[in-house]
Amino acid sequence: MNKSTIFFSFLSVALVVGCSQSIQQNNMQNASFPSFSAEAHRGGRGLMPENTIIAMQNAMTFDAVTTLEMDTHITKDGKVVVTHDDYLSPSFMLTPEGKEIPKSDAQKYPIYQMEYDLLKTFDIGTKANTGFPQQKKIKTHISLLADLIDSVQKEIKLKNKKQLFYNIETKCDVKGDNVVNPEPAVFVKLLMDVIEKKKITPYVVIQSFDKRTIQIIHKEYPSVRTSFLVSNKKTYEENMADLGFKPFILSPVNTMVDADLMKKAHADGVKVVPWTVNTPEEINRLKSLKVDGIISDYPNLF
Repeated sequence: MNKSTIFFSFLSVALVVGCSQSIQQNNMQNASFPSFSAEAHRGGRGLMPENTIIAMQNAMTFDAVTTLEMDTHITKDGKVVVTHDDYLSPSFMLTPEGKEIPKSDAQKYPIYQMEYDLLKTFDIGTKANTGFPQQKKIKTHISLLADLIDSVQKEIKLKNKKQLFYNIETKCDVKGDNVVNPEPAVFVKLLMDVIEKKKITPYVVIQSFDKRTIQIIHKEYPSVRTSFLVSNKKTYEENMADLGFKPFILSPVNTMVDADLMKKAHADGVKVVPWTVNTPEEINRLKSLKVDGIISDYPNLF
């Protein structure tokens, strides 16, 4: 084989690899996002124990639901788990022995300082959550993100359901670094490793109040959709300047949404998906403003 043949062989391989990577990236970008993203907040905590596999499965029974919204934390042993609070909550959790967690122990059990084998022995589904009287009580536990994804994807396949999107929040902030959460680069790496291993990247949105995590996603995983969660008195322009780029979604608390915000976001090509909207009246108000989705504790309202 002469030098010219070797050169063109290498060139051909490089072109094939480059094309394959380009096709893969385009496939990620081309997974059609719902025209209206009807999102079950924490899996629909108004009806089922929040952020649990059974909540996600229940949300899937409502045909209008397009997206499962959830929160993630990192455990001491580097596992990505689906839960909202930094600490195990006395409000709706029980010890492995089925006992109440005293309010004085509200900060006794930080997720980031617990190994998963211990964490999963606590009960998140039996104690009544007074904020959600319709919530069914079923003994269950905080799950691994990987296990939750497996359960959802299995349900989709077995029952021939539409592919749902996953709106996954990183629960972290500057004050919590190395106390109740890892630094953002570590968090993002652990989270994306799970998402990529489970091959759901085209159907994922990563959201956060912590701009650092979605800034990392934007830079290192440019094909992954991002959502900036906000609850403040800043203008649309100020929030965009703070983030430093135009995210796929701006996700404001519902009271921030008005015609002016909608006009500016849509002019930038940014979708608006407000939270947490729990009455038909507020859902209708926001729909009249042409929001691109709604996050609700009650997926049955959709």
